[in-house]
Amino acid sequence: MHALSLGTWWIHVASVIEWCVAIVLMHRRGLPGMAWAMLPALVSAMAACTWHLFDNSEALRGLVTLQALFTVIGNSTLAFAAWQLQRRKVVDGVSGS
Repeated sequence: MHALSLGTWWIHVASVIEWCVAIVLMHRRGLPGMAWAMLPALVSAMAACTWHLFDNSEALRGLVTLQALFTVIGNSTLAFAAWQLQRRKVVDGVSGS
């Protein structure tokens, strides 16, 4: 656990907790698609935290690749979910224009 400072650990852990809360809130607000789309980014964060937890061990180097993969997947699923929300908003006539 020496790979990161205490302050950096605090930010990492707080961000993961915040992301979990955001997922729950999205689901409770009737946006289950967005909640599901957020999960790959959470997996990415957890992979990064796990690698750091074990002092960036070379034996766990695959977690870096896993984290990168889930970052791409997460960004893609979030973009798609946001596009779907925007499309639904326009179709339902809620557009701000």
